[in-house]
Amino acid sequence: MKKNTRPKKINIHTGIDIGSAKIRCAIIETDIVENTNKLLGVGSSDSTGINRGSITSHEKFLEEMEKALVEAEKMANVKVEHVWLSVSGEHIRGINTQGAIAIDGNSSSSSANQSNKIDENDLKLALETAKGVRFPPDRQILHILPQEYVVDMMDKIKDPIGISGRRLEARVHLVTVTTSVATNLVNCAEEIGLIVKGLAFQGLASGIATIDSDERDMGVVLADIGSKTTDITIYYEGGVRHTGVLPIGADSVTNDIAVMLRISKSEAERIKLKYGSAKASMASPELQIEIPDNESGKPIKVSEHELSRYVEARMVEIYQLIGREISRTDCYGKLTYGLVITGGGALLPNISVLGEEILGMRVRIGAPRGITSSIDITNSPQLSSVIGLALWTSKSDDILLDEPIRFGAKDLIGKISAWFKGFF
Repeated sequence: MKKNTRPKKINIHTGIDIGSAKIRCAIIETDIVENTNKLLGVGSSDSTGINRGSITSHEKFLEEMEKALVEAEKMANVKVEHVWLSVSGEHIRGINTQGAIAIDGNSSSSSANQSNKIDENDLKLALETAKGVRFPPDRQILHILPQEYVVDMMDKIKDPIGISGRRLEARVHLVTVTTSVATNLVNCAEEIGLIVKGLAFQGLASGIATIDSDERDMGVVLADIGSKTTDITIYYEGGVRHTGVLPIGADSVTNDIAVMLRISKSEAERIKLKYGSAKASMASPELQIEIPDNESGKPIKVSEHELSRYVEARMVEIYQLIGREISRTDCYGKLTYGLVITGGGALLPNISVLGEEILGMRVRIGAPRGITSSIDITNSPQLSSVIGLALWTSKSDDILLDEPIRFGAKDLIGKISAWFKGFF
Protein backbone atom coordinates (compact mmCIF):
# COMPACT_ATOMS: atom_id res chain seq x y z
CA MET A 1 0.00 0.00 0.00
CA LYS A 2 1.40 3.37 -1.00
CA LYS A 3 2.08 5.91 1.63
CA ASN A 4 0.30 9.19 0.98
CA THR A 5 2.43 12.11 -0.27
CA ARG A 6 0.66 15.48 -0.48
CA PRO A 7 1.49 19.20 -0.34
CA LYS A 8 2.27 20.61 3.09
CA LYS A 9 -0.99 22.56 3.22
CA ILE A 10 -2.80 19.22 3.32
CA ASN A 11 -2.94 17.28 6.59
CA ILE A 12 -4.30 13.77 7.09
CA HIS A 13 -6.02 12.99 10.40
CA THR A 14 -7.37 9.67 11.61
CA GLY A 15 -9.77 8.70 14.36
CA ILE A 16 -10.71 5.27 15.68
CA ASP A 17 -14.00 5.21 17.56
CA ILE A 18 -14.20 2.30 19.99
CA GLY A 19 -17.76 1.30 20.76
CA SER A 20 -19.37 -1.75 22.31
CA ALA A 21 -21.18 -2.65 19.08
CA LYS A 22 -18.85 -1.29 16.39
CA ILE A 23 -15.28 -0.11 16.00
CA ARG A 24 -15.05 2.57 13.30
CA CYS A 25 -12.13 4.31 11.65
CA ALA A 26 -12.29 7.56 9.66
CA ILE A 27 -9.53 9.25 7.66
CA ILE A 28 -10.01 12.95 6.91
CA GLU A 29 -8.00 15.27 4.69
CA THR A 30 -7.81 18.83 6.02
CA ASP A 31 -6.88 21.66 3.67
CA ILE A 32 -5.49 24.38 5.94
CA VAL A 33 -5.57 27.06 3.26
CA GLU A 34 -9.08 26.38 2.00
CA ASN A 35 -10.36 25.44 5.48
CA THR A 36 -12.08 22.30 4.20
CA ASN A 37 -12.37 18.75 5.51
CA LYS A 38 -12.84 15.79 3.20
CA LEU A 39 -13.62 12.26 4.31
CA LEU A 40 -11.24 9.99 2.40
CA GLY A 41 -12.08 6.64 3.91
CA VAL A 42 -14.10 4.91 6.58
CA GLY A 43 -13.94 1.36 7.92
CA SER A 44 -15.85 -0.60 10.53
CA SER A 45 -15.80 -3.89 12.38
CA ASP A 46 -18.06 -5.66 14.83
CA SER A 47 -16.91 -5.00 18.38
CA THR A 48 -16.83 -8.14 20.51
CA GLY A 49 -13.56 -7.60 22.39
CA ILE A 50 -14.64 -4.56 24.39
CA ASN A 51 -17.64 -3.76 26.56
CA ARG A 52 -18.57 -0.39 28.10
CA GLY A 53 -15.10 0.95 27.40
CA SER A 54 -13.15 -1.94 28.95
CA ILE A 55 -11.30 -4.57 26.93
CA THR A 56 -12.73 -8.05 27.52
CA SER A 57 -10.69 -9.98 24.93
CA HIS A 58 -7.28 -8.66 23.99
CA GLU A 59 -6.88 -10.70 20.79
CA LYS A 60 -10.36 -10.02 19.47
CA PHE A 61 -10.01 -6.33 20.16
CA LEU A 62 -6.71 -6.17 18.26
CA GLU A 63 -8.19 -8.01 15.27
CA GLU A 64 -11.30 -5.87 15.14
CA MET A 65 -9.46 -2.56 15.49
CA GLU A 66 -7.01 -3.55 12.76
CA LYS A 67 -9.86 -4.65 10.47
CA ALA A 68 -11.56 -1.24 10.73
CA LEU A 69 -8.21 0.52 10.19
CA VAL A 70 -7.23 -1.50 7.11
CA GLU A 71 -10.65 -1.03 5.55
CA ALA A 72 -10.39 2.75 5.92
CA GLU A 73 -6.80 2.78 4.63
CA LYS A 74 -7.78 0.88 1.49
CA MET A 75 -10.66 3.24 0.76
CA ALA A 76 -8.49 6.33 1.34
CA ASN A 77 -5.37 4.89 -0.30
CA VAL A 78 -3.16 6.09 2.53
CA LYS A 79 -1.09 4.42 5.23
CA VAL A 80 -2.00 5.62 8.70
CA GLU A 81 0.61 6.18 11.41
CA HIS A 82 -0.99 8.56 13.94
CA VAL A 83 -4.49 8.23 15.37
CA TRP A 84 -6.86 9.63 17.96
CA LEU A 85 -8.79 7.05 19.97
CA SER A 86 -12.16 7.47 21.64
CA VAL A 87 -12.84 6.39 25.19
CA SER A 88 -16.14 6.05 27.01
CA GLY A 89 -17.74 4.07 29.81
CA GLU A 90 -19.04 4.63 33.31
CA HIS A 91 -15.51 5.25 34.58
CA ILE A 92 -15.48 8.66 32.84
CA ARG A 93 -15.96 11.53 35.29
CA GLY A 94 -16.44 15.26 34.70
CA ILE A 95 -15.96 18.06 37.24
CA ASN A 96 -16.06 21.86 37.18
CA THR A 97 -13.24 23.57 39.03
CA GLN A 98 -11.35 26.86 39.18
CA GLY A 99 -7.95 28.24 40.05
CA ALA A 100 -6.84 31.79 40.79
CA ILE A 101 -3.48 33.56 40.85
CA ALA A 102 -2.21 37.04 41.70
CA ILE A 103 -0.82 38.99 38.75
CA ASP A 104 2.75 39.98 39.52
CA GLY A 105 3.59 43.46 38.30
CA ASN A 106 6.99 44.49 36.99
CA SER A 107 8.29 47.15 39.40
CA SER A 108 10.72 48.56 36.79
CA SER A 109 7.87 49.49 34.50
CA SER A 110 6.82 53.13 34.44
CA SER A 111 3.15 52.24 34.03
CA ALA A 112 1.27 50.40 36.78
CA ASN A 113 -1.38 49.30 34.32
CA GLN A 114 1.22 47.99 31.92
CA SER A 115 2.94 46.03 34.69
CA ASN A 116 -0.24 44.18 35.60
CA LYS A 117 -1.18 43.11 32.10
CA ILE A 118 -1.97 39.42 31.87
CA ASP A 119 0.36 37.45 29.62
CA GLU A 120 0.58 33.85 28.43
CA ASN A 121 2.56 32.73 31.47
CA ASP A 122 -0.13 34.07 33.81
CA LEU A 123 -2.80 32.24 31.86
CA LYS A 124 -0.86 29.00 31.91
CA LEU A 125 -0.26 29.27 35.66
CA ALA A 126 -3.97 29.90 36.32
CA LEU A 127 -4.89 26.82 34.28
CA GLU A 128 -2.30 24.74 36.12
CA THR A 129 -3.82 25.90 39.41
CA ALA A 130 -7.33 25.06 38.20
CA LYS A 131 -6.37 21.49 37.36
CA GLY A 132 -4.69 20.96 40.72
CA VAL A 133 -7.50 18.74 42.02
CA ARG A 134 -6.45 15.70 44.01
CA PHE A 135 -7.68 12.51 42.33
CA PRO A 136 -7.27 8.85 43.34
CA PRO A 137 -4.06 7.20 42.11
CA ASP A 138 -5.93 5.20 39.44
CA ARG A 139 -7.53 8.30 37.87
CA GLN A 140 -5.97 10.78 35.47
CA ILE A 141 -7.03 14.00 33.72
CA LEU A 142 -8.10 13.38 30.14
CA HIS A 143 -9.30 16.87 29.13
CA ILE A 144 -8.91 20.42 30.41
CA LEU A 145 -11.69 22.54 28.87
CA PRO A 146 -11.70 26.30 29.63
CA GLN A 147 -15.12 27.81 30.36
CA GLU A 148 -14.32 31.44 31.20
CA TYR A 149 -11.88 33.71 33.00
CA VAL A 150 -12.44 36.29 35.73
CA VAL A 151 -10.14 39.30 36.08
CA ASP A 152 -10.72 41.04 39.41
CA MET A 153 -14.52 41.57 39.32
CA MET A 154 -14.90 41.19 35.54
CA ASP A 155 -16.28 37.77 34.57
CA LYS A 156 -17.25 35.91 31.37
CA ILE A 157 -13.93 36.77 29.74
CA LYS A 158 -12.87 34.40 26.96
CA ASP A 159 -9.38 35.75 26.28
CA PRO A 160 -7.72 37.60 29.19
CA ILE A 161 -4.39 38.20 27.46
CA GLY A 162 -3.54 41.91 27.54
CA ILE A 163 -6.15 42.79 30.16
CA SER A 164 -4.82 44.55 33.27
CA GLY A 165 -5.74 43.32 36.71
CA ARG A 166 -4.43 42.00 40.00
CA ARG A 167 -6.21 38.65 40.15
CA LEU A 168 -6.87 36.10 37.41
CA GLU A 169 -9.25 33.18 37.89
CA ALA A 170 -9.61 30.33 35.39
CA ARG A 171 -12.81 28.28 35.40
CA VAL A 172 -12.51 24.95 33.64
CA HIS A 173 -14.21 21.61 33.14
CA LEU A 174 -12.02 18.58 33.76
CA VAL A 175 -12.74 15.15 32.31
CA THR A 176 -10.97 12.25 34.01
CA VAL A 177 -10.49 8.63 33.06
CA THR A 178 -9.40 5.43 34.80
CA THR A 179 -5.69 5.14 33.99
CA SER A 180 -5.71 1.37 33.38
CA VAL A 181 -8.54 1.61 30.83
CA ALA A 182 -6.75 4.35 28.90
CA THR A 183 -3.40 2.56 29.08
CA ASN A 184 -4.85 -0.68 27.72
CA LEU A 185 -6.43 1.10 24.74
CA VAL A 186 -3.19 2.88 23.88
CA ASN A 187 -1.09 -0.27 24.26
CA CYS A 188 -3.38 -2.21 21.90
CA ALA A 189 -3.13 0.51 19.26
CA GLU A 190 0.65 0.45 19.55
CA GLU A 191 0.65 -3.33 19.09
CA ILE A 192 -0.77 -2.91 15.59
CA GLY A 193 1.86 -0.30 14.72
CA LEU A 194 0.03 2.94 15.47
CA ILE A 195 1.22 6.04 17.30
CA VAL A 196 -1.56 7.40 19.51
CA LYS A 197 -1.76 11.20 19.44
CA GLY A 198 -4.31 11.21 22.23
CA LEU A 199 -7.51 9.90 23.73
CA ALA A 200 -10.81 11.77 23.55
CA PHE A 201 -14.07 11.32 25.40
CA GLN A 202 -16.58 9.97 22.89
CA GLY A 203 -19.23 12.54 23.78
CA LEU A 204 -16.87 15.47 23.17
CA ALA A 205 -15.76 14.01 19.83
CA SER A 206 -19.38 13.78 18.69
CA GLY A 207 -19.89 17.39 19.74
CA ILE A 208 -17.05 18.57 17.51
CA ALA A 209 -18.74 17.02 14.49
CA THR A 210 -22.34 18.02 15.22
CA ILE A 211 -22.53 21.16 17.42
CA ASP A 212 -21.96 24.66 16.02
CA SER A 213 -20.79 27.82 17.81
CA ASP A 214 -24.28 29.29 18.21
CA GLU A 215 -25.46 26.14 19.98
CA ARG A 216 -22.42 26.21 22.24
CA ASP A 217 -23.12 29.83 23.19
CA MET A 218 -26.89 29.65 23.64
CA GLY A 219 -26.92 26.25 25.34
CA VAL A 220 -27.43 22.70 24.10
CA VAL A 221 -27.26 19.12 25.36
CA LEU A 222 -25.61 16.44 23.25
CA ALA A 223 -26.62 12.83 23.88
CA ASP A 224 -24.59 10.24 21.97
CA ILE A 225 -26.69 7.07 22.29
CA GLY A 226 -24.40 4.12 21.75
CA SER A 227 -25.01 0.43 22.17
CA LYS A 228 -24.35 0.07 25.91
CA THR A 229 -23.99 3.65 27.14
CA THR A 230 -25.19 7.19 26.44
CA ASP A 231 -22.61 9.99 26.57
CA ILE A 232 -23.88 13.36 27.79
CA THR A 233 -22.21 16.72 27.11
CA ILE A 234 -23.78 20.06 28.06
CA TYR A 235 -22.58 23.28 26.41
CA TYR A 236 -23.42 26.81 27.57
CA GLU A 237 -21.86 30.25 27.02
CA GLY A 238 -19.27 28.79 24.69
CA GLY A 239 -17.88 26.11 27.02
CA VAL A 240 -18.49 22.61 28.29
CA ARG A 241 -20.46 22.76 31.55
CA HIS A 242 -21.07 19.07 32.21
CA THR A 243 -20.08 15.62 30.97
CA GLY A 244 -21.43 12.25 32.06
CA VAL A 245 -22.09 8.69 30.95
CA LEU A 246 -25.40 6.88 31.42
CA PRO A 247 -25.13 3.07 31.81
CA ILE A 248 -27.83 2.44 29.21
CA GLY A 249 -28.01 2.60 25.43
CA ALA A 250 -29.83 1.41 22.32
CA ASP A 251 -28.92 -2.22 23.02
CA SER A 252 -31.38 -2.20 25.94
CA VAL A 253 -34.21 -1.64 23.44
CA THR A 254 -33.02 -4.65 21.45
CA ASN A 255 -32.86 -6.77 24.61
CA ASP A 256 -36.44 -5.83 25.52
CA ILE A 257 -37.71 -6.88 22.10
CA ALA A 258 -35.76 -10.14 22.24
CA VAL A 259 -37.16 -11.00 25.68
CA MET A 260 -40.76 -10.02 24.98
CA LEU A 261 -40.93 -11.84 21.64
CA ARG A 262 -38.55 -14.66 22.60
CA ILE A 263 -36.34 -14.19 19.59
CA SER A 264 -32.59 -13.84 19.06
CA LYS A 265 -30.90 -10.51 19.61
CA SER A 266 -29.84 -10.33 15.97
CA GLU A 267 -33.45 -10.77 14.82
CA ALA A 268 -34.63 -8.27 17.45
CA GLU A 269 -32.11 -5.70 16.17
CA ARG A 270 -33.28 -6.23 12.59
CA ILE A 271 -36.97 -5.70 13.26
CA LYS A 272 -36.24 -2.80 15.64
CA LEU A 273 -34.51 -0.83 12.90
CA LYS A 274 -36.98 -1.84 10.18
CA TYR A 275 -40.33 -1.56 11.98
CA GLY A 276 -39.79 0.05 15.39
CA SER A 277 -40.87 3.56 16.33
CA ALA A 278 -39.83 5.50 19.42
CA LYS A 279 -43.38 6.86 19.49
CA ALA A 280 -45.88 3.96 19.54
CA SER A 281 -48.87 6.14 18.60
CA MET A 282 -47.16 6.86 15.28
CA ALA A 283 -46.87 3.14 14.43
CA SER A 284 -49.56 1.17 12.62
CA PRO A 285 -51.67 -1.32 14.63
CA GLU A 286 -52.77 -2.95 11.35
CA LEU A 287 -49.33 -3.70 9.95
CA GLN A 288 -48.41 -7.22 11.07
CA ILE A 289 -44.79 -8.27 11.23
CA GLU A 290 -44.18 -11.96 10.73
CA ILE A 291 -41.24 -13.31 12.65
CA PRO A 292 -40.22 -16.61 11.05
CA ASP A 293 -38.86 -18.28 14.14
CA ASN A 294 -38.81 -17.82 17.89
CA GLU A 295 -38.00 -19.83 21.00
CA SER A 296 -41.00 -22.12 20.49
CA GLY A 297 -39.98 -22.97 16.94
CA LYS A 298 -43.21 -21.53 15.52
CA PRO A 299 -43.53 -18.32 13.49
CA ILE A 300 -45.31 -15.48 15.27
CA LYS A 301 -46.93 -12.20 14.26
CA VAL A 302 -46.74 -8.89 16.06
CA SER A 303 -48.14 -5.53 15.05
CA GLU A 304 -45.87 -2.59 14.39
CA HIS A 305 -47.71 -0.74 17.17
CA GLU A 306 -47.07 -3.47 19.76
CA LEU A 307 -43.42 -3.68 18.79
CA SER A 308 -43.12 0.08 19.14
CA ARG A 309 -44.60 -0.03 22.65
CA TYR A 310 -41.53 -1.98 23.78
CA VAL A 311 -39.29 0.55 22.04
CA GLU A 312 -41.07 3.57 23.51
CA ALA A 313 -41.04 2.24 27.07
CA ARG A 314 -37.26 1.94 27.08
CA MET A 315 -36.67 5.21 25.25
CA VAL A 316 -38.83 7.03 27.80
CA GLU A 317 -36.50 5.71 30.50
CA ILE A 318 -33.43 6.90 28.59
CA TYR A 319 -34.90 10.37 28.12
CA GLN A 320 -35.82 10.57 31.80
CA LEU A 321 -32.21 9.75 32.71
CA ILE A 322 -31.00 12.44 30.29
CA GLY A 323 -33.38 14.91 31.97
CA ARG A 324 -32.04 13.94 35.38
CA GLU A 325 -28.48 14.53 34.16
CA ILE A 326 -29.45 18.00 32.93
CA SER A 327 -31.11 18.82 36.26
CA ARG A 328 -27.82 18.13 38.06
CA THR A 329 -26.33 21.24 36.43
CA ASP A 330 -27.11 24.95 36.72
CA CYS A 331 -28.00 25.03 33.01
CA TYR A 332 -31.52 23.66 33.35
CA GLY A 333 -33.93 26.07 31.67
CA LYS A 334 -31.09 27.91 29.87
CA LEU A 335 -30.56 25.52 26.95
CA THR A 336 -31.99 27.46 24.01
CA TYR A 337 -31.14 24.81 21.44
CA GLY A 338 -32.46 21.93 23.52
CA LEU A 339 -31.17 18.43 22.86
CA VAL A 340 -29.15 16.95 20.00
CA ILE A 341 -29.34 13.17 19.62
CA THR A 342 -26.57 11.35 17.79
CA GLY A 343 -24.95 7.91 17.65
CA GLY A 344 -26.56 4.66 16.52
CA GLY A 345 -29.56 5.16 18.80
CA ALA A 346 -30.53 8.27 16.81
CA LEU A 347 -31.57 6.05 13.89
CA LEU A 348 -34.84 5.08 15.59
CA PRO A 349 -37.81 6.66 13.77
CA ASN A 350 -39.65 9.41 15.69
CA ILE A 351 -37.02 9.54 18.42
CA SER A 352 -36.97 13.34 18.35
CA VAL A 353 -40.77 13.53 18.63
CA LEU A 354 -40.72 11.44 21.80
CA GLY A 355 -37.85 13.48 23.23
CA GLU A 356 -39.68 16.77 22.79
CA GLU A 357 -42.70 15.29 24.54
CA ILE A 358 -40.76 13.90 27.51
CA LEU A 359 -38.26 16.72 28.05
CA GLY A 360 -40.28 19.71 26.86
CA MET A 361 -37.43 21.07 24.73
CA ARG A 362 -36.31 21.14 21.12
CA VAL A 363 -34.77 17.88 19.90
CA ARG A 364 -32.92 17.32 16.65
CA ILE A 365 -30.87 14.50 15.16
CA GLY A 366 -27.17 15.34 15.02
CA ALA A 367 -25.07 14.29 12.04
CA PRO A 368 -21.55 15.40 11.02
CA ARG A 369 -21.40 18.90 9.52
CA GLY A 370 -18.94 20.59 7.20
CA ILE A 371 -17.56 17.35 5.73
CA THR A 372 -17.26 16.75 1.99
CA SER A 373 -16.99 13.26 0.54
CA SER A 374 -18.09 10.97 -2.24
CA ILE A 375 -19.24 8.55 0.49
CA ASP A 376 -23.00 8.72 1.01
CA ILE A 377 -22.88 7.89 4.72
CA THR A 378 -21.15 11.10 5.83
CA ASN A 379 -24.46 12.45 7.17
CA SER A 380 -25.10 9.42 9.39
CA PRO A 381 -25.35 10.00 13.17
CA GLN A 382 -23.36 6.79 13.62
CA LEU A 383 -20.25 8.52 12.26
CA SER A 384 -20.42 11.59 14.50
CA SER A 385 -17.89 10.40 17.05
CA VAL A 386 -15.32 8.95 14.64
CA ILE A 387 -15.40 12.05 12.40
CA GLY A 388 -15.11 14.27 15.46
CA LEU A 389 -12.01 12.31 16.49
CA ALA A 390 -10.39 12.89 13.11
CA LEU A 391 -11.15 16.62 13.49
CA TRP A 392 -9.93 16.76 17.10
CA THR A 393 -6.51 18.26 16.42
CA SER A 394 -7.87 21.27 14.54
CA LYS A 395 -11.18 21.90 16.32
CA SER A 396 -10.90 20.86 19.97
CA ASP A 397 -10.72 23.39 22.82
CA ASP A 398 -8.86 20.87 24.97
CA ILE A 399 -5.64 22.05 26.58
CA LEU A 400 -3.28 19.36 27.80
CA LEU A 401 -0.83 20.68 30.36
CA ASP A 402 0.64 17.36 31.50
CA GLU A 403 3.86 15.83 30.33
CA PRO A 404 3.78 14.55 26.72
CA ILE A 405 4.12 10.88 27.74
CA ARG A 406 0.75 9.86 29.17
CA PHE A 407 -1.10 6.59 29.76
CA GLY A 408 2.04 4.58 28.97
CA ALA A 409 2.06 5.63 25.31
CA LYS A 410 5.28 5.93 23.35
CA ASP A 411 4.35 9.16 21.66
CA LEU A 412 1.09 10.38 23.16
CA ILE A 413 1.49 14.09 22.52
CA GLY A 414 -0.93 16.73 23.74
CA LYS A 415 -1.10 20.40 22.91
CA ILE A 416 1.47 21.59 25.43
CA SER A 417 3.93 22.40 22.61
CA ALA A 418 1.40 24.91 21.25
CA TRP A 419 -0.79 25.40 24.27
CA PHE A 420 -1.83 28.93 23.42
CA LYS A 421 -1.64 28.93 19.64
CA GLY A 422 -5.11 28.22 18.38
CA PHE A 423 -6.41 28.28 21.94
CA PHE A 424 -9.48 30.39 21.13
